[in-house]
Amino acid sequence: MTPPSFSVYGLATPLIHNGDDVAAHLFTAAERSACRGLQEGDIVVIAESAVATAEGRTVRLADIEPSAEARRLAEEYGMDPRVAEVVLRESDRVVGGIPGFLLSMKNGTLLPNAGIDASNTPKGTVLPLPADPDASAARIRSGLVGRSGVDVGVIVIDSRTHAMRLGSSGVAIGCSGIPSVIDERGKKDLFGRELEVTKRAVADCIASAAELVMGEAGECVPAALVRGVGLPVGDYTGVATIEASECLFMGVALHTDPSLLVDNKRKT
Repeated sequence: MTPPSFSVYGLATPLIHNGDDVAAHLFTAAERSACRGLQEGDIVVIAESAVATAEGRTVRLADIEPSAEARRLAEEYGMDPRVAEVVLRESDRVVGGIPGFLLSMKNGTLLPNAGIDASNTPKGTVLPLPADPDASAARIRSGLVGRSGVDVGVIVIDSRTHAMRLGSSGVAIGCSGIPSVIDERGKKDLFGRELEVTKRAVADCIASAAELVMGEAGECVPAALVRGVGLPVGDYTGVATIEASECLFMGVALHTDPSLLVDNKRKT
């Protein structure tokens, strides 16, 4: 079977503000892009920062009063206590940290500072992740399908570092219209052996491909359109995650120190 040949197009938009209709911006951007509008089966990839901004998630640090726990963590890890407080509020759990960052569990994912970002947001503010990225992806998809009349998938993505690797790459944090993972178990490898554990994180792969044409700085290219991947588009929702105890990296850490998953909100 010949692998699909696909294309990735950057989608430039105006600066996103609180209350903006993200789907409207993306539809217009696609119409003006080299992709010449949306087609059946396209996948639209959008940065979480644009989504969170439109959803009014921006936090003014001047409005934050750090708790005692936030001050303790800020002292231990060399952080602004107000940022530490926002991280605590946004985290399901805090499992540790390094200078400048807390390592958090949030929505079934392990990530620094609960995904809170100080880039691409006004001075004196920080930007948490969308409150429900899967729901955000579904709303944007509904808006795009309604405007275009064709069925598309939508992925909300973030940039993440990975264990023992330098740099960051894209990961899907919200998904609608396509499966986020494809189960390859049962297929044969080159030597006829049946695959027993392989599952392809296709939404994450698409996220990383899209990041190659999206801007991390001041480019105003917060989205991309991916065409020709060949994934089914339909009634799919959500990014697949696993329990911490099933994760190779967290599983080893938990075996060493089960207290890592103590809920930080019970300690404050």
